[in-house]
Amino acid sequence: MTLVLGIETSCDETSAAVVAVEDGRPRVAGLAILSQDVHRIFGGVVPELASRAHLVTIGRVVDGALAEAGTALGEMDGIAVTAGPGLVGALLVGVTYGKTLAWSTGLPLLGVHHLEGHLFAPRLEDPGLVPPFTALLVSGGHTLLLDVRDWGDYALLGATRDDAAGEAFDKVAVLLGLGYPGGAAVERLAREGNPDRYRFPRPMLREAAEDGPDRFAFSFSGLKTAVLRAVRASDDLERDRADLARGFQDAVLDVLVEKTARAAEAFRRETVVLGGGVACSRALADRMRARVAGRARVSVASPRLNADNAAMIAAAGAWRLARGERSGPDLEPRDDLPLPGLLPALSGRPT
Repeated sequence: MTLVLGIETSCDETSAAVVAVEDGRPRVAGLAILSQDVHRIFGGVVPELASRAHLVTIGRVVDGALAEAGTALGEMDGIAVTAGPGLVGALLVGVTYGKTLAWSTGLPLLGVHHLEGHLFAPRLEDPGLVPPFTALLVSGGHTLLLDVRDWGDYALLGATRDDAAGEAFDKVAVLLGLGYPGGAAVERLAREGNPDRYRFPRPMLREAAEDGPDRFAFSFSGLKTAVLRAVRASDDLERDRADLARGFQDAVLDVLVEKTARAAEAFRRETVVLGGGVACSRALADRMRARVAGRARVSVASPRLNADNAAMIAAAGAWRLARGERSGPDLEPRDDLPLPGLLPALSGRPT
């Protein structure tokens, strides 16, 4: 059995985890996540405050993960830490702490790409998940559609041209007076809304049926603007709030689901993976399952493993450590860290 300590500080969650790997299958042995509520009053993450909070709490969070796993730092076989992308100041705290632990213990260190962590998150609860599959990664900072031919072998099919889906959820939540973060609040309110009252545009959805460069691309800024106009036109926001939330959510999910399903069909993939904070949405998972029923299964992690967490970082790190990969003392955080193994967009034909 291999034990890997994971550290995640890319944004406003301080997280540490111990992942045990047996016969190539990772499982969570211990996981601690501390969210920073201070950002709620600002309606978004304040980078300086996030960095300071990580500094104050990271030691206790690591200790908590080790305690839950019933193990000690000296029993680890490696340390994996998020090296990017994310807020540079926040990343720096985790990378520095991980490097220090590695230096003091002599353990191997590996910097992990945050989005690759999201790809591995469902694997922690779905042992049968193996490539190839279609993956939709949706969060506050990213919206990516990938063809995963193997672990470490990724082809970019499409990405957002402007706002990420998660960012759109957060901004619309603020418009509706629901606070920050907004995804869960919008989903709860949308359950009470009339789906026929507000029919917002489905950005770039028509392109999904065409074999062009925008077939799998996303754009949500125009949709966000359409909701803003509808909110301003409302003479009774309290009356309209649930209907607006439903109309907005339906528009986003229609685009995400249809483009992902068409990608799975084009590449003949029998599994669709959902990852990232927006994948916590039960509505997204339910719609995806309905759309690909009979052709593909949907693998999605539980909410605690879809939100930013160190277990997914440890799982991805364990896979790369097993391949003999290591990071040196010159490891530095990058807000623009490229996804390792990522190839340019393909033409829409399977390989």
